[in-house]
Amino acid sequence: MKVLLVNGSRREKGCTYTALNVIAEELKKNGIDSEIFYVGMRAVNGEVNELVKEAADKMADCDGIIVGSPVYYASPTGEVEVFLDRLFYNHGDVLRYKPAASVASARRGGTTATFDALNKYYTITEMPIVSSNYWNMVHGKTPEDVLKDEEGVQVMQILARNMAWILKSIEAGKKAGVAQPQGVEKKYTNFIR
Repeated sequence: MKVLLVNGSRREKGCTYTALNVIAEELKKNGIDSEIFYVGMRAVNGEVNELVKEAADKMADCDGIIVGSPVYYASPTGEVEVFLDRLFYNHGDVLRYKPAASVASARRGGTTATFDALNKYYTITEMPIVSSNYWNMVHGKTPEDVLKDEEGVQVMQILARNMAWILKSIEAGKKAGVAQPQGVEKKYTNFIR
């Protein structure tokens, strides 16, 4: 089993990467592989289609996803939002029913708004959301600061353990004959006639 860890930061090895790396280490301890997929500036530098295709190809072989973003103006980065808009619109079929989680990193504030915005992608795509024992966020200006956020690090570790448990539970369910839900054609209602 494998989880794709999406780093939606402009800084490849910054605070968001540090949080995702804590998750990757804990997933490994629980027998789950992972890969950190870096979005960076490619989503806004004319490479979004290629970037999304790469991620969709990887998700076809992954069992879950965790998207991380730093807080920019009390929201996820524009880069990760452009990337997720395109990924979920064009490739929802490879994401549907796979467990998902979000991680926000900030020096100080805006984490709950970022966390909320990221989670909405999952709820519209029928993805089970994996939680921890607090909102999935870390605080710090530098990667070293993030590692000093003992509560945040623990939240990342528990999130990883919960993701591993959910993935193993789904696998056990499949082996026991529990069928995955079947998709239906979505109904659209317009409120203006």
